[in-house]
Amino acid sequence: MKFETKVVRAGISPDPTTGAIVPPIYQSATYVLPEVGRDLGFDYTRSSNPTRATLETALAAVEGGRYAACFASGMSTVDAILRLFKPGDHIVSSDDVYGGVSRLFNQILVNYGLKFSYVDSSDPAKVARAIRKSTKMVWIETPTNPLIKVTDLDAIGKICKKNKVLYGVDSTFATPALLRPFRYGADIVMHSVTKYLSGHNQIIGGVAIVKTKELYDHLRFQQKSIGAVPSPFDCWLTLAGLKTLAIRMERHSENGLAVAEFLEGHPKVKRISYPGLASHPQHEIARRQMSAFAGMMSFELIGGLKAGRSLMNSVKLASLAESLGSVETMITHPATMTHASVPKKARLARGLTDGLVRISVGIEHKDDIIEDLTQALA
Repeated sequence: MKFETKVVRAGISPDPTTGAIVPPIYQSATYVLPEVGRDLGFDYTRSSNPTRATLETALAAVEGGRYAACFASGMSTVDAILRLFKPGDHIVSSDDVYGGVSRLFNQILVNYGLKFSYVDSSDPAKVARAIRKSTKMVWIETPTNPLIKVTDLDAIGKICKKNKVLYGVDSTFATPALLRPFRYGADIVMHSVTKYLSGHNQIIGGVAIVKTKELYDHLRFQQKSIGAVPSPFDCWLTLAGLKTLAIRMERHSENGLAVAEFLEGHPKVKRISYPGLASHPQHEIARRQMSAFAGMMSFELIGGLKAGRSLMNSVKLASLAESLGSVETMITHPATMTHASVPKKARLARGLTDGLVRISVGIEHKDDIIEDLTQALA
């Protein structure tokens, strides 16, 4: 199947009982066993649920993996992946990652003996130099949050293969509609399902997709043992959102490029980061591994924090909100919102300034989005 067909049909079949074209919500905590020692594939929803299983089958198919495990949030997904490792194990991570990931790594997992190194993963040589004998995984976010840096996934894949370390990719900003990390050697592909995959600001969720039974068994064990799993209703809503992913990403990408070009030409914009612009440092890499560039960008205004605050308080169509990847255009101040838990010194060292603005361009008409930014900048 072509991708556009997969997101609509993969893993979905009519309900065998009624013929319903939309899979039902199995809103049940437990399941009756026909006899001792035999079940019908399900026993308790923390372990598995038919609606969740349908979603996991669909997400594995659209990403090009073999197995998927859904969790209650993107962060619980990352946590489940990191439970692969033991005290003393070392992970190399992109330096520009979501603030919640930084908080998990630096304030929680270090207390259990895991060690982390942060590098600018847009430079493969820095990733290679950071690998130690104790390194067990390279964790890449691309494009990154919030600086929208792009990593050459093929180059990192070769480094991971050479050093025999796991290769994890958070592809939330790109989605499988625009980027397929498994093609470049990834072992684990992770998404915050909250964002583009569900696409409508209705649910919180995450997924890890893998190709090997060994990794899948680990993730399934985490689901059952920790219990950070999505509700059947959240899974059902995600399935509904997933069906329009391909067409939504086309509009997000079209609007994103138009807004980025507008901002790049605006006299009040100091700098802008959007991989679809020729001015982006990794534009050629993005062109090579992505089919389009989605709707995420960050920029800094002349006038710094004061100018950025004025812009964000003046928008009318765009919403000042923490999240991203939804049909609505949302604008965020990373330093005080999504990345508030990152120490200021660390933020500034990687270029995340107090005046940085992140925008998630929605699927409204691009002229209306640009008109809103025009009046807010004025």
